Amino acid sequence: MSDSPIKTPFVPRYFRSQAYTAAEQLSEEQRAELRERIPRLLQEKDAVLVAHYYTDGEIQRMADQTGGCVSDSLEMARFGAEHTASTVVVAGVRFMGETAKILTPHKRVLMPTLEATCSLDIGCPAEQFAAFCDQHPERTVVVYANTSAQVKARADWVVTSSIAVDVVRHLHESGEKILWATDRYLGEYVQRETGADMLLWQGSCIVHEEFRALELTELRKYYPQAEVLVHPESPGAVIEQADVVGSTTQLLKAAQNSSAPQLIVATDAGIFHKMQQLAPGKELIAAPTAGHSASCRSCAHCPWMAMNGLVNLASALEQGAPEVHVDPQVVAKAQHSLGRMLDFAAQRSAQVLGVGDA
Repeated sequence: MSDSPIKTPFVPRYFRSQAYTAAEQLSEEQRAELRERIPRLLQEKDAVLVAHYYTDGEIQRMADQTGGCVSDSLEMARFGAEHTASTVVVAGVRFMGETAKILTPHKRVLMPTLEATCSLDIGCPAEQFAAFCDQHPERTVVVYANTSAQVKARADWVVTSSIAVDVVRHLHESGEKILWATDRYLGEYVQRETGADMLLWQGSCIVHEEFRALELTELRKYYPQAEVLVHPESPGAVIEQADVVGSTTQLLKAAQNSSAPQLIVATDAGIFHKMQQLAPGKELIAAPTAGHSASCRSCAHCPWMAMNGLVNLASALEQGAPEVHVDPQVVAKAQHSLGRMLDFAAQRSAQVLGVGDA
């Protein structure tokens, strides 16, 4: 089953241009000043910076150099929770800040901007999703980490892309039927892998859904020795060509372990910063998102991730805002669904640290 009776909002392309207008136009002198100021502010404010793999390389370097963390959304939140700092600064998109707050409700969580969102979050409004769940009370609700705190609170389970197959297979073997949200391509992949009865919410990532199977086939002819690494939020025809399908962290590990001279990578291009560090001898090639006549053969970069910059990062530290707030009742419910995944992983001796989203 794959069609939900509730239609999710279309995410218009103008969001891309809106977000990219936030990209910084800074001189080298300005960047140098911010590189000095931000570490000082982190120390003064008793704060730690956690950044997602998809943010700009400048932000990732800042997190690494100041004792912070560059990872996926779950490990970002876990790192912030375990760190001694009283303030966690999350460079990513809004659901990541909310996840950090859910796992660390007693700490202050700041973000460079709360305008940085996610098409998966936008495409799954909490009230509509709750109504959809109410229509199917016999189903176990499993939601992807790339959702709002309110959606997580409505779920029975929260999963990351790396553990989704294991959780759904476990539920399927227990005789449970699944209501899945929010990425439909990841849901289809999990459904194929497990054979579970899954009703899929029709959301998608505006970055991953644009990878093109035909153009990927043509690209592979130019690089016959290349391995293809694909995030499971991609269309099924792209996943079929993958040598490795996995979460951001799993793709990074695959790049490290690969013996291929080139890697064709179908996920957000922001991952190339960390991937090149981990696999310095590899040639990294962005999987195509458009045909021959397009002005951009691969435009795989989240526009909202691009809204994180040095200027608004410094401002967040100086102003103590914007701060992420989540209703305590929502936190308690979301902690339950997140905790189920963490407990499941621990019982299976699975490696949860650094398995993630997006």
